[in-house]
Amino acid sequence: MPLTILLVDDEPLVRAGLRAVLEAQPDIEVVGEAADGAAVIPLVRRLRPDVVAMDVRMPLMDGIEATRAVLRTVPDPPKIVMVTTFENDECVYGALRAGADGFLLKRARPAEIVHAMRLVAEGDSLLFPAAVRQLAASYGEDHGNAEARTAMERAALTQREEEVLRLMTRGLSNAEIADRLVVGTETVKSHVSSVLAKLGARDRTQAVITAYESGFVSPG
Repeated sequence: MPLTILLVDDEPLVRAGLRAVLEAQPDIEVVGEAADGAAVIPLVRRLRPDVVAMDVRMPLMDGIEATRAVLRTVPDPPKIVMVTTFENDECVYGALRAGADGFLLKRARPAEIVHAMRLVAEGDSLLFPAAVRQLAASYGEDHGNAEARTAMERAALTQREEEVLRLMTRGLSNAEIADRLVVGTETVKSHVSSVLAKLGARDRTQAVITAYESGFVSPG
């Protein structure tokens, strides 16, 4: 089955460029387009894409609110990637905190765009971990640190789960974590699932943000 993607951006040229890059791959299919976040929910429900690639800033409903709406109202929601002009953007960090799985720069090379979509769909590694760390360093203190600390305290992670979370913040995949800890990949998957469940995190990105905002690891 191909990896299916919904494109959401108010600039037709951006959508056309992304479509051309993605549909050049035999295993990727762009199943739909929208010009604003307000159109995302009905399209997601009808098309059931694996990934939504969505602009952060749009005129009627921006990417942050659209992300919240999808995750709040759509059962088994797709992965969501923010598409942005600027890397160090507070709106991008807001979207990640709202539940987006990663972000992609509009100036990214075709190979980076394809890699990002596949990586997010697989869900076993963090997209651009250094950039997420930079965003946390820039904007993490402006958001709910007390809430993050409470979530971390309530999680009561085991020593091994803490080790896994630290390696997740560095962007290591499940296979890389398994190699580092000298355990099986399935064991790592089990630890990652436990970390996400205990933190109440939708995915690795939200778990990593909680790790930074709580002070469990330093983004510096």
